[in-house]
Amino acid sequence: MNGGAEHGSAVPGAPGEHPHAERARPRRWRLRLLVRGTVLVTTLAAILIATAFVRYTIRFPDPSSLRQRTQAPVVRVVARDGALLAERGNAARPVPLSELPPHVIHAVVAIEDRRFFSHIGLDFRGLARAMLANLRAARYAQGGSTLTQQLAKNLFLASDRTMERKLEEVVLALWLELRLGKPGILELYLNRVYFGAGVYGIEAAAQRYFAKSARALSVPEAAIIAGLLKAPSRLSPASRPEMAATRAVLVLAAMREEGFISEVGYQEALHQQVTYAASDTPREETGLEFAVDYVLDRLPPLAGHGQSAITVETTIDADLQRHAQATIARRLAAAGTAAENAEGALVILDPEGGVRAMVGGRAWSRSQFNRAVRARRQPGSAFKPALYLAALEAGITPDTIVHDRPITIGGWSPRNDSGTHAGAMTVRHALAHSVNTVAVTLQREIGTERVVAMARRLGITSTLRADASLALGTSEVTLLELTGAYGTLATGGHNLSPHVIRRVRTDRGVVLHARGKSAPTIAVPTPLVGKLNSMMHTTLVSGTGRRAALPNHVAAGKTGTTQDNRDAWFVGFTGHLTGGVWIGNDDNSPMGGISGSGLPAIIWRDVMMVAHRGLELMPLAGVSDPPPVPEAPVASTREPAQTMPRRPLAPIDPALFITPKDPPALDRRRLEALLKSE
Repeated sequence: MNGGAEHGSAVPGAPGEHPHAERARPRRWRLRLLVRGTVLVTTLAAILIATAFVRYTIRFPDPSSLRQRTQAPVVRVVARDGALLAERGNAARPVPLSELPPHVIHAVVAIEDRRFFSHIGLDFRGLARAMLANLRAARYAQGGSTLTQQLAKNLFLASDRTMERKLEEVVLALWLELRLGKPGILELYLNRVYFGAGVYGIEAAAQRYFAKSARALSVPEAAIIAGLLKAPSRLSPASRPEMAATRAVLVLAAMREEGFISEVGYQEALHQQVTYAASDTPREETGLEFAVDYVLDRLPPLAGHGQSAITVETTIDADLQRHAQATIARRLAAAGTAAENAEGALVILDPEGGVRAMVGGRAWSRSQFNRAVRARRQPGSAFKPALYLAALEAGITPDTIVHDRPITIGGWSPRNDSGTHAGAMTVRHALAHSVNTVAVTLQREIGTERVVAMARRLGITSTLRADASLALGTSEVTLLELTGAYGTLATGGHNLSPHVIRRVRTDRGVVLHARGKSAPTIAVPTPLVGKLNSMMHTTLVSGTGRRAALPNHVAAGKTGTTQDNRDAWFVGFTGHLTGGVWIGNDDNSPMGGISGSGLPAIIWRDVMMVAHRGLELMPLAGVSDPPPVPEAPVASTREPAQTMPRRPLAPIDPALFITPKDPPALDRRRLEALLKSE
C-alpha cells in the first residue's frame, strides 16, 4: 500500500520524483532567466556607456582643460536689426576652488545638491522624490538633477526637454564624474553657471552684487548668491532684493540642517547686515535700460560651449525704445503737479508678440522697478473688451439697444462719471463711452463665468475677482499681460505670447537657444473679434479715446481709469502694432485729474505715430471698412472711473474660473428681452 501510494503521487513520466521538486523547477528557471537577463542588460548598458564615454572623449574638449581657461562670457544684447543695445560682463578670471571660502561651497551644495559628495553623479533618492512630487502635482514641479547633471547640460547639451537629451545628460554626468572628480566639477560649475543680471561665474556675481571678490564673501552673501541658482532672474538682488533675501534664509536653513553651520552661526548670519553694490548706472541714460534689463531677466540659464561671448538677439527696436522712454519722461514732466510723483509704463508688441519697446518708469536712474511687467494694477474700463467680447459671443450685436439706468447688486450701485443716466443707447456707444451701468448689466445677464473664461482665452492669467465689479476692471493685471490680451484682438483672435528674445548664440556661431515657431492658437473666431474691433475703433472716433486717434491709420483701443484716478490706462492697436500705456503713483494714491482719455492716450499716440512712420494703412482684423460714427447721444466725453463695491459681494464658485471648452447654454431671446426692457 505504501509503495502504491508513492507511485500514485509521482508525476507521470518522472517516476519517483517528489511533487515539491516539480514545483521548484519553474521557480529555478525563472530565477536563472532573471539573473541572465540582468547580467545581459547590465553588460549591454556597460558597453553602451563605455562607447558613449569614448565618443564624448573624442567629441568634447577635455573638461580638465576647461577648468584652466574658463572665463565668464561677455553678454552682448542686440536689437532686432543687429545694433548693439548693451554689453554686460567683464574679464572676471575663474577662481580656483581652493581659494573660495568653505561656506561658499557649502551654501551651493546645501541648497542645490545635498548628497553631492556621496553620489556618483546621479542622485537616485532625489530623482525618486522629484518624480513623486511631479505625479502628485500632475505637472513638472521638481527636477532631480544633480550639480554634475546641471554642469553636463550647461556645457554640452541644448535646452530642449526630450527623453533622449535627459538620457544623454545622465551618461555625461557619469563621464564628468570619472574625468573631473568632485572638486573639478564644483570648480567648473561655480565658474561657469549663470547668476542673473547678465553675469556668469561666481567671481563676476560677487563683483556685480557685492563689489567684492568671491574670495571675500561672507556667509549671508554666499547664501544670497547660492540662492540665485534656482531662478537667477527672478531672485536677482539687482531687481528683487526682498526675494533674494527670502531665498537666502532657506539656504542658511539648509546649511544648518546639513551641519555646515551651527545654530549660533545660523543666527549670526540672519542678523548680519548685507550691503548690495550700487547699480552700474551710466553717466548718461540711453533710454534702453529698461528694455535691456528685461532681456537679461528673460535670458535662459545657458553657459556652455566655452564661449568668450554670448550674443542675445532681441525683438527690440532701438530707436522706438529711445523715443518711448523720452516721451514718457517728457509728458509726465509737462503734466505738472498732477503727475509730480507719478510713474509711467509702456509696452509695444508686434503681431508675433515680440516686444518692440518697453518702458518701466519715467527714469531708470530714478527707479529700476519695471512697472510694465512687475506692477499689478487695476485696469478699470480697459478690461471691458473681454466683457463685451463675451457678450457678443452670447448673442448680442454692436447695434443691440441697451439702457443706461441705475442698477443695484447686493447693496452696490455702480455709477457713471457724469452722475447721470442717458437711457437707451447701442452696445457700440456704451463701450465707446465707457458706460459703467451697462457693463455691469451685461455681465449680470451673461454670467461672470463667461467673462472670466473670455479673459483667459485672450491671455489674462492673473487672479480675477468673482463678483459684479469685475466688469469695471477691479482685478489687478500687469501692463504686459493686458497688452498681450489686446494683441490677441489685433491678430483677429489668434493668441500671441509676448517675448523679447529671438535667439542666443555664441561667438563661434553655436545656437544655445532659439525661439521656436508654433501654429497660432485660435482663441476667438475672427468674425466675432471683428465686431469688437469695429466697436473699439468707434472709441477712438467719437468716444473716450479720441486723443489717441492716429492720422492715416485705422486704430482701435480702450481707455481705463480706476477709482479716484489711481490708475490711468490706454491700450490699443492697429494692423501693425499693439501698445499699452499705464500712468499711476507707486503708492496707489490718487492723481488729480489724470484719466485714461488724457495723458495715457496722448503718450500712446505720440509713440505709435513714430512706430508707424513709413507703414501702409492696414485694416483692423475682421473689419472690412471703418465703422460709421454712431448717432447715439453722448452721456459723457470724459472717461468714467470705475467704482468699488461698498461691501463685499457673494463669491462665485471658483470652478467657474476654469475656462470651459463649451460655454454654458444661453437663452438668446431672454437676453435680448432683458436688455431691451424698460
